[in-house]
Amino acid sequence: MPYRSFAPSTLAAALAAALASQVQAADAPATLDRVEVTAQRRAESAQDVGIALSVLSGDELKARGVRGVNQLQDQVPSLEVEPAFGSGQAQFRIRGIGFQDYGANNASPVGVYVDEVGFAFPVQTQGLLFDLARVEVLRGPQGTLYGKNTTAGAINLLTRRPTRQAEAGFSVGVGSNSAVQAQGYLSGPLADGVRGRLSLASERGGAWQHNRLTGEKLGDQRVDAVRGQLEVDLTPTLQARLSLSHNQDRSDVPGLYVPTPRARTQQPADTDTTATGWGLKPDFAQAIGVSPDAKPSRDNRATNISLQLDWQLGATRLTSITAHQRFTRHELADWDGTAVNHSDVDWRDNARVTTQELRLASAPQAALPWVVGAYYAKDRLSEDWQTDFRSDYGLITRTRYQQDGRTTAVFGQADVPLAAQWTLVAGLRQERETRSLHDFSTGTTPVVPGLGVSGAASSLTTNQTSGKLALQFKPDAGTLLYASLSRGLKSGGITAHNTFNTLALTPFQPEKLVALELGAKADLSRALRLNAAVFHYDYRDQQFQDVTTSPTGALIGKIINIPRSRIDGGEAELQWRPLQGLTVAQTLGYEHGTFKDFNSPLLGNLSGHSQFFPKLSYGGSVAYAWSAQGFDWKAAADYSYRSNSPSWLNRLNVDGGAVYDIPAYWLAHARLEVAPSNSPWLATLGVRNLFDRHYDLTRNFFGNRPSTADDLNVAAAGQPRTWTLTVSYAY
Repeated sequence: MPYRSFAPSTLAAALAAALASQVQAADAPATLDRVEVTAQRRAESAQDVGIALSVLSGDELKARGVRGVNQLQDQVPSLEVEPAFGSGQAQFRIRGIGFQDYGANNASPVGVYVDEVGFAFPVQTQGLLFDLARVEVLRGPQGTLYGKNTTAGAINLLTRRPTRQAEAGFSVGVGSNSAVQAQGYLSGPLADGVRGRLSLASERGGAWQHNRLTGEKLGDQRVDAVRGQLEVDLTPTLQARLSLSHNQDRSDVPGLYVPTPRARTQQPADTDTTATGWGLKPDFAQAIGVSPDAKPSRDNRATNISLQLDWQLGATRLTSITAHQRFTRHELADWDGTAVNHSDVDWRDNARVTTQELRLASAPQAALPWVVGAYYAKDRLSEDWQTDFRSDYGLITRTRYQQDGRTTAVFGQADVPLAAQWTLVAGLRQERETRSLHDFSTGTTPVVPGLGVSGAASSLTTNQTSGKLALQFKPDAGTLLYASLSRGLKSGGITAHNTFNTLALTPFQPEKLVALELGAKADLSRALRLNAAVFHYDYRDQQFQDVTTSPTGALIGKIINIPRSRIDGGEAELQWRPLQGLTVAQTLGYEHGTFKDFNSPLLGNLSGHSQFFPKLSYGGSVAYAWSAQGFDWKAAADYSYRSNSPSWLNRLNVDGGAVYDIPAYWLAHARLEVAPSNSPWLATLGVRNLFDRHYDLTRNFFGNRPSTADDLNVAAAGQPRTWTLTVSYAY
C-alpha cells in the first residue's frame, strides 16, 4: 500500500470544501436509518418494540475503540460495570439493579448473550468484542422470551453471519504504549447451500501502569480470539448454523493504586494514579506455582460451541439452540497494590456449561405473533483460590469447592391485537432451579487449630413464576406508546468466600422485581427520533453483600436478602440528522433507589436510606462525514458523564467522609477517518480519554478500620489518554 502524507493544508482545503457544500447538502433530505433488532426473537424495527433498549452497530463500536463489554457503560444510559478489585470479575448493573460479589459462582442480574447463548457466570464475559453486527442492551426484567431469567436486563452481542457473496477484510492498528491490534474476517459461499465465516482478533502491548518502586511496566495485553461459523441449507425449510469460538487471554492483570497513606507500613498515597505495586513471598509463589518475581497476570481460556437449527413448518418456525461452554481461569492479582503481602490472590476456576433451548414461533408478520419455548441449563464450576494475608493477619488462606447448577424452564409470549392500533402483550415463565455446593473447604497456612472449614456443603432449590403484561398503542407509523407490568427473577445462590464459619454458606434466596414502565418511541420527523421511558421498581429480597450473625453474636460475612427496596427513574435517547452527513445522538439516564426495610447488623438501620449506585448517566456523540479532494472524511466524538457513585463501605469508616465513593467523571473520545473515494482502504486516528481525565472504576480497602492509619485503601484507575492509528481494508 503506498503511503500518503496528509499535510495541514490538505486538511484545511478539505474542510473548506466541506463548508462550501453545506448549502447543497442542506437541500438533500437527511433521513435516520431504520434500526433492526431481534430483541423479541424476531426481526423488527427497534421503534416497534415496546421495551427500553439501546442499539449500537458493530462497526460503530469498533470505530470508537470499544473492545470489551465493560466499555459499553460509556455508550448507553443506565448501565454500569464495576470490576471487583479491578479484576476480571465484572459486576454489572442496569437501572441500579446489580450484584456485588468478588466470587465467581453466582449469576448476574444482567444476562450477557452471544448469538442467543447466555453466559452462566460474569467472569465468562471478558473476551474480546470483534466482528459484531450489533449490540442490543435491553433494560428491565427479561425471561418470557429468553432462556435465562434476569431482573436488570440483557446485553445481546450479535455476531456477523456468513454471507452469500464473498467478503473479506482486515484492520491493523498501532497506538500508545506500543499497543498493536489486528482483526480480520473471511466470509462467503463454500458450496451450493453452504456458507462460512472465519473471524480473527489479536491484541498486544499497551502497558500504561508502572511499578512505583522499580519502574517496571504493567498492563500489556496478550489476547487472541478466533470464531468460525458454518451455515448450511439442509433443505429448503431447514437451516443449520454451527459456531465455534476460542479466546485466550494471557494479559497483565490491572494494578491498583493507593489513594490515601497508610502510616503503619509507611505507605504514602500515590499522586500518580498510573503507579501500582506487586510482590510475592517466595513460599507463596512456590505454593501457587509461579516465579517470585511474577507480575499480576492471567491465563484465561474460553471455548464455546453452538448449533442453531431453524425449521420452517408452514406458518410456524421451530428453533433449537444447543450450546456448550468451557472456561478456565488462572488469575494472579495483587489486590493491595503494593509489594507487601496484604492481599496477594491466585484464582483457579474451571467452568463447564451446557444449554438447550427450543422455541416454536409464529411467522414474523403473523396477525397474532407468539412464541413458546423450553430451556435447560447445566453448569459446573470448580474453584480453588489462595490469598496471602500475612502482613495483616499472619495467614495464607486457601478456599476450594465445586458447585453444580441445573435450570429448567418453560416460557411464552403473545402479542394479541385488540382494537385498531392497540396490542396486548402477555408473557409467562415457570422456572425450577437447583444449585448445590459441595466439598467446600477453607484452610490456613500455618494451620490454626479450630480455624477453618472442611467438607462443607450447601444447596438451594427454587420454583418461581415470572411474567409480563403490556399494552401498546400505535397512533401512527412513527409513534409507539406502551405501558408494561412485569415480574422478574434473579437466581438465588451461595456465598463462597474464604470463610471460617459454615453459616456463611447458608443460601440466599432469589430476588424478585415487580417493574412498572411507561414509554414512548417517536420518529418526530425523518431526521429526528426521540425515545423515552420512566419506571418504578418494587424490589423484594434484594441480594446484598453484608453479614449475618452467629448464635454467639459474631458477624459472618455473606450475601443476604434485603426484604424490601424500590428504585425509580427513566431514560431518554435522541437521534438527530439535521443535514446530510451530520449525526447527533444524546442519551440521559436517571435512577434513585431507597431501602424500604433493611436493618443490617454491620451497617446499621438503612431503612429509608438511598441505595448505593450513581444516579445520573449522560452521553452523546457527534459525527460529520463529507467528501472533498478525492477523499471521504469523517470526524466524530463521543462523550459520557457518570455522577458520584456512593459506597456502603463508608458506613464502616470511623473517621467519616466518603473515601470509597467513586467520584463523578466526564470522558470524551474522538476520531478522524479518511479514505480515498470509492476505495476499500480506510485510515482512522482515534483518541480515547481525549482530555486525559483521571477517573476510578472501583475503590475498596484491606484492614480492620477503613480510612485510618491501620487501613490500606485501594482504587482501580481508568486508563489515561491513549491514541490508536488503524488502517482497514474491506472487500
